[in-house]
Amino acid sequence: MSASQRYLEMDALRGFAVMGILAINIAAFAQPEMAFVNPLVSSQVSGLDLGSWAANFILFDGKMRGLFSLLFGASTALVIERAIASGQSATKVHFSRMFWLAIFGLFHFFFLWIGDILFLYAGSGCVLFLFRNWSAERLIRWGVIAYVVGAILLITSLASMLSLLEQAAQANPPQDVLDRISEIYAELGPLPADVAAETARLQGGFSGLLNYKLSEQWSTPLENLMLGPIETIPLMMIGMGLYKNGFILGQESRATYGKIAGWMMAVSLPCFIALAGIAYARDFNTIWMMNITQAWSSLPRLLMIIGYVALLILVIQRFRDSTLLQRVAAAGRAAFSNYLGTSIVMTFIFYGWGLGYFEQFGRFELQLFVLGAWLLMLLWSRPWLMRFRYGPLEWLWRSLAKGEVQPMRLA
Repeated sequence: MSASQRYLEMDALRGFAVMGILAINIAAFAQPEMAFVNPLVSSQVSGLDLGSWAANFILFDGKMRGLFSLLFGASTALVIERAIASGQSATKVHFSRMFWLAIFGLFHFFFLWIGDILFLYAGSGCVLFLFRNWSAERLIRWGVIAYVVGAILLITSLASMLSLLEQAAQANPPQDVLDRISEIYAELGPLPADVAAETARLQGGFSGLLNYKLSEQWSTPLENLMLGPIETIPLMMIGMGLYKNGFILGQESRATYGKIAGWMMAVSLPCFIALAGIAYARDFNTIWMMNITQAWSSLPRLLMIIGYVALLILVIQRFRDSTLLQRVAAAGRAAFSNYLGTSIVMTFIFYGWGLGYFEQFGRFELQLFVLGAWLLMLLWSRPWLMRFRYGPLEWLWRSLAKGEVQPMRLA
């Protein structure tokens, strides 16, 4: 398999991932923060909106982020491999990239959107470097073990809230149980007053929002760095292993990809359908939703992520010469620009410093904005990369990491 074919798989997978991430993140751009977990938190809820939540939860929630994490691990292995082949210091190349990625992440968080993952990826990437010389088998084995252990810890830690909820539902529950349940709801939120304050803040001016982040949310990136790697680092390890054994490069047979995609989806898809059903049955209670979306979904999520890799590689190989697939791959080559560009566009549309449409649309209507953003990604990425070597922010990141301006235009 030629290098161009090998890279096509990774580029197109990254394109699908960066597009799919927006299908989930759109609710976080346009609605209160907790609506990301519980759709009833938003004031804009209809039957179609709940159906949109269910479809996104079953098909996209966590899976596209997980796919992105796998690809980050694979790309890290590729960058280290190229650095060594060119006689550069892999350590210097890698940590320079992670330093500037962290800076981009902090800029993204404070000046654009609190849902940033770049700072988390930078921190996780620093740890990932420790495993760079591991074999593919060892990376995948320990990545899966670490992921499963983290998922079990999360499931058991959140299960205590359900136990308290059951005790509170019994006749004459102890007062300390009721007090603790009240504390949990206050912590998880959101109270109506908190939602109103958040809505007013995001519908206000840029300076007020920035001041709030600097004074009240300054530690959030560090807090995310304490919890996020439980899932992120194992997925990156698995991605690095899948690069080393050629799986993520499309080097297995179509029969192998078909078998893996079939089994992974056959197991994981019913799990997510059942979890969505439980959410409906429990009237989207916040404590139940935390367990469903953050804990119980973690184990089947890994299966679906791997299933998506196999399934999408089959699609990529089947349609590798199509114009649409080439445009998806170009969106993947410019994934960094598309990810941050999406934040610029969406915060402008929904925040008060822009058009101010925060809390004006339900989840179903918001998918129209997703489709519009997908169209933009597909329209601009390929023509740009036909003229330039990198996406604009990829070029900036590369130039900063190398300490000198990199050539931009194609010869």
